[in-house]
Amino acid sequence: MAAPRKVIISCALTGAIHTPSMSPHLPVTPDQIAEQAIAASKAGAAIVHLHARNPETGRPDQSAEAFAKFLPKVHAEAEAIINITTGGAPHMTVQERVVPARTFKPELASLNMGSMNFGLFPMLKRYKQFAHEWEQQHLENSRGLIFRNTYADIAYILEELGDAGTRFEFECYDTAHLYNLAHFLDAGLVKGPLFVQTVFGILGGIGTHPDDVAHMKRTADRLFGDSYVWSVLGAGRNQMNIAATAAAQGGHVRVGLEDNLWDGPGRLAESNAQQVARARQIVEGLGLEIATPEEARQILGLKGKARTAIT
Repeated sequence: MAAPRKVIISCALTGAIHTPSMSPHLPVTPDQIAEQAIAASKAGAAIVHLHARNPETGRPDQSAEAFAKFLPKVHAEAEAIINITTGGAPHMTVQERVVPARTFKPELASLNMGSMNFGLFPMLKRYKQFAHEWEQQHLENSRGLIFRNTYADIAYILEELGDAGTRFEFECYDTAHLYNLAHFLDAGLVKGPLFVQTVFGILGGIGTHPDDVAHMKRTADRLFGDSYVWSVLGAGRNQMNIAATAAAQGGHVRVGLEDNLWDGPGRLAESNAQQVARARQIVEGLGLEIATPEEARQILGLKGKARTAIT
C-alpha cells in the first residue's frame, strides 16, 4: 500500500493587511511573533511566513532591525522553515522590501509575481474604530494603491537573493502572474521545483470560486508540468474551504492570521496555531499526512537551516 501523500502547511503569522484594532490576537510585538511562530510550528506548520511590525503601533516594519528582534528565537526554538517576506507592505519600495531577506539569507522568501490593484478598503465597512491613526489611512489609501511588482522589480529580488541560495514562494494572485513566472523560468532566472502559491480572494486578484481554483491549477499544470509544487492561500472566510479543495486535489496549504482573522462566522481565531490545527484536521481527514519541516525541505529543494545567516 502506497504511503499517504505529504501536505506542507505554511503559516503566515501577521502580514501587512490586517491592523491591530481588528483582532487582539494578531501578533505585533517581537515576543508575540516569536511565540506564535513556535506554537504554529509545534501545531504542524512546516513553514512560517514572517513579517515584522512596529511593536507600539502595529504598523508594518521592513527593517532588518525589526526582524532581528524575533528571528533568532524562532530559528532556535521552532523546527519550521523560516520564510521571510519580500512583499513587505504594498506601499513600500522594492529596495525596502528586500532588506530583511538579503540580510538574513533565509531558506525561503516570498516573491510577488506581478503588479496589481490591492484593495483593502472594503474592510472599512466592518471596522469603524481604530486605536492608531495609520490604520484607517492604510485601508482608505488602498483605493488608489498599485502594488508594484514590475519585471525589473522581480529580477532585482531574484538577483539580490539568488546567490545566497534562497528559494522562493512565488505568490501568484491571478493567471497573468503564472505567465510572468513562466517568463522567468524560460529565461533561466528561476529553476524548479517552483513553489507556486496561488492566492485567492484579494480585491484586485482572482476570486475564490472553485472554478477560479481549478483554472489556476490547470494553467500552472500546463505551464510548469511536474516542475512545480502547488499551494493555495484563501483570503478571509474562504481560507479553509480553499485549503480543503486544494488538499483534495494534490495541493499544499497556507493558513494564518495574515490571510484570515476568523475561525468561523463571528468568531475570531485566537492564534495562528489554532488555524494550523484546523488545517491539519482537514488534511488528515482526507487520509493524508502533514509534511515535517525536513520533508518540506526535500520537496522544495531548500538549502537547509544551517546555511542561513540567522543566528
